[in-house]
Amino acid sequence: MRIGELAERTGTSRRLLRYYEEQGLIVADRAPNGYRDYDEFYVDRVLQIRGLLEAGLPTRIIKQILPCLNKPRVIHFPDATPEMLATLAHERDRMTERVECLTRNRDAIAEYLEAVTQTRAQQPA
Repeated sequence: MRIGELAERTGTSRRLLRYYEEQGLIVADRAPNGYRDYDEFYVDRVLQIRGLLEAGLPTRIIKQILPCLNKPRVIHFPDATPEMLATLAHERDRMTERVECLTRNRDAIAEYLEAVTQTRAQQPA
């Protein structure tokens, strides 16, 4: 698929897709006319990248862990340094904190919506 279709299917700008390619996160084949041609696989890969970026991971870490996200998952890290493992542990802990915060906020909003809905339902029409 061409870059426009990948952009549309992932909700990602063409500019950002080109950036991902520059960073080595995705790879496009080139058609004879020079157009980028992406495999179907990259729809999910771009969504994974976006999720990891939204979770706060920098592209240098994402590039290192992307091979571990393939299915079937084959964990093979011959070059995993203690620093990289510490960074990943830190990022995992940071994500856990964000998930907990998001869960609290979601629950508070749900509670508020339920209270407002019940109050309105009890009011005479």
